[in-house]
Amino acid sequence: MVHDFQTVAVERAAEAYVLSRRKARFLSMAMAIRAIRTLMPACTVTDQMLEELFAEACIAHGVPVAFDTATASGLEMRLHS
Repeated sequence: MVHDFQTVAVERAAEAYVLSRRKARFLSMAMAIRAIRTLMPACTVTDQMLEELFAEACIAHGVPVAFDTATASGLEMRLHS
């Protein structure tokens, strides 16, 4: 995978967000993506890629995650720990 500056910055921001949510019961994927979009409004990374980055960071740091983003069929919540 080619890592440009923006991708590396987004990866670090995602990991920092996950680490900041360690003490919460779980990380909400929808809120995490919203946080990155707020922090980095010019971010061109897709929501799907952000979801993958957050999922990887959650797994690496043992943070439970709720995949609560909207799907094609509506809102579908999946909690994984």
